[in-house]
Amino acid sequence: MTNENFDLVVIGGGPGGYTAAARAAALGGRVALVERGALGGTCLNQGCIPTKTLLKSTEVLETVKKAKDFGVEAGSPEISLEKLLHRQQAVIKRLNTGVEFLMKSHKVSVFQGEGKITATNEVTVSNPAEQTILKTEKIIIATGSRPAVIPSMEPDEERIINSNHALQLSDLPGSLLIIGGGAIGVEFASIYHKLGAKVTLVEAMDRILPFADEEVSNGLKQLMTREKISILTSAKVAGITRLEEELVVTVETPKGLQECNVDKVLVAVGRRPNVENLGLEEIGVQIEKARIVVNSCMETTVPNIYAVGDATGGILLAHVASTEGVVAAVNAMGGHKKMDYTVVPSCIYTSPELASVGITEAQAKSQGIQVVVGKSQFTGSGKALAMGENKGLVKIIADAENGKILGAHILGPQATSLISELALAIKLGVTAEDLAETIHAHPSLPETVWEAAEQVVGLLKTV
Repeated sequence: MTNENFDLVVIGGGPGGYTAAARAAALGGRVALVERGALGGTCLNQGCIPTKTLLKSTEVLETVKKAKDFGVEAGSPEISLEKLLHRQQAVIKRLNTGVEFLMKSHKVSVFQGEGKITATNEVTVSNPAEQTILKTEKIIIATGSRPAVIPSMEPDEERIINSNHALQLSDLPGSLLIIGGGAIGVEFASIYHKLGAKVTLVEAMDRILPFADEEVSNGLKQLMTREKISILTSAKVAGITRLEEELVVTVETPKGLQECNVDKVLVAVGRRPNVENLGLEEIGVQIEKARIVVNSCMETTVPNIYAVGDATGGILLAHVASTEGVVAAVNAMGGHKKMDYTVVPSCIYTSPELASVGITEAQAKSQGIQVVVGKSQFTGSGKALAMGENKGLVKIIADAENGKILGAHILGPQATSLISELALAIKLGVTAEDLAETIHAHPSLPETVWEAAEQVVGLLKTV
């Protein structure tokens, strides 16, 4: 057993953890990062990156299928699952290497193994080869999350799977039922539908993506239904019968029981924070509803211990975890910084994409804010028409009193990129008039954002 001393030890090498480690080191700290698996965490290895890599492959597949529509003659495309997964792993490996280089360039000491807090100033790292005790002034917990499990529907990794398994299938199912119509569920529905599976999506709430703006959420449902993805809302799975050749899933719907015969079931009902076996209870870190309790400075109930990312059970997004990691690192190194969650873009990588930032119409109403809503359809966009992707809209919500942009919701091509302009607008307190008076390139997709702002300005004059 060896001993080493640090100013800060970070447990968990995902976006929140490695960002925190890099920032603390840049601020002059001697930093250690503990990770039991590959650097990059769930986002890089089992989440954002592999999912988006598969989505890109399905986009290419769709483009080739529609080649004739663009005046291009091409043969019938075939899927090579082996090559598709090989590309996915190559992308992951390259980014793993990038995170490793980031840690080396900041002189962060990386320890492979399970990290456990054995005292308020001590982390013990265990792996099959040895145990190492890291003495430290401060600790940041960034242990992430894992797929949630439904009792009696635990994954067997073959016929009942979770999101991790869905990224590594050795064969493509002919039919797939997905439990959960949140971001994970709708993205996998898009992926597997394009790969040729017959997809059924089951959501307990009255609509998919229930926390998104209702208009864009319903718009996405209509487009997915038009693509022959079966979507059952206000529904729940009552049971699964395992037959030799297939699974029979019984679904309770508003119209009664419905049976679905499928090859596989994907459970995508959210994620659960990783807070077990860290020694938290022993040192007095408060855990509530299976999440670590923190304040706006990312401090736990133990003064020198911080927590960030999914382990806190807040907004489960990689870019939020990274920002929380920066806040925690600055504070651990003697600064004073607080998290601000008022401008957090949310991105859903379906086809077309969906992205949101700020408040929805429903939230504005519940808060008693009078708003004006401007909309622009992609059907009128020259660039979108040229791309062959002219479905969807841009929706801007502005304060009726002063014209400031309070929220924006986009369903359409490259929505996840377009949302950044509107996130910055909200952050800086930009008005719809400011945005409308900003010259946007033509032809371009951002013109649709400009047109929505133009509509807001016109409506504001009549309020």
